[in-house]
Amino acid sequence: MVAPRTSLRLAAPVWNWGTGSIRGLSRAVDPEGIQRKGRTLFQFLADRFYDVAAVREYLLRKQVLKVHQKNRSFTYIKERYGPYVAGAHFILKQGGAVKFQDKEWMRSSGRGLSFLEFWEFRAVPIEAVDASGCAINYQGLDHLLALKELQSLSLRCCPHVDDWCLSRLHQLADSLQELSLAGCPRISERGLACLHHLWNLRRLDISHLPAVSNPGLTQILVEEMLPNCEVLGAGWAQGLKLGLEEQSQDTASSPIPA
Repeated sequence: MVAPRTSLRLAAPVWNWGTGSIRGLSRAVDPEGIQRKGRTLFQFLADRFYDVAAVREYLLRKQVLKVHQKNRSFTYIKERYGPYVAGAHFILKQGGAVKFQDKEWMRSSGRGLSFLEFWEFRAVPIEAVDASGCAINYQGLDHLLALKELQSLSLRCCPHVDDWCLSRLHQLADSLQELSLAGCPRISERGLACLHHLWNLRRLDISHLPAVSNPGLTQILVEEMLPNCEVLGAGWAQGLKLGLEEQSQDTASSPIPA
């Protein structure tokens, strides 16, 4: 049995001469309807912005967790194969490069060392590490501090290396000769002051440190702190010279008191 068809009737708006309005559109201009829609829109915007804040907080937590996982300790590898293999495996998984003693540079493949390389390099000291741009933090620095023969270390543009990290580098004072901290956004004058323990340092790059308030003066102080070290700071001395010239010009243009 077929159900009967129903027709849809559209009611045309009719002008009401008594009220002077269009009867068919009375609901469209209902004040209560406008307020109801306003509340609905406000609730939508509130939920929307709450969701955005929640998403931002979630992404921040995820990023922090990711950095923490990248700096986890390879305890099993260190106990079984020694600190050299554990340190090299950590740096290579971070995307950096290592140089074993009397060997060529070993660049990152994203997987660390292979099983055969674990046995091959377990007794070979690491003399250089290039960790430029790696996500090394205070915790992950443990893998590098165990490399007692390390002579060259590059932490260039590492976003999580801060003043607290520099306070731990004194453990490499007997071997470390070259250190690059260029472009690290969290290093300030307080962290650089901790480098006075590195008495064996011969080359130090501290250029492009945005957290350093007075680069020129800081470079001079670091040079006095490490007299046997070549301190590199691109444009720092020039900036200090320009500042002194501007100060002398201001002094010359000021009126002389009678």
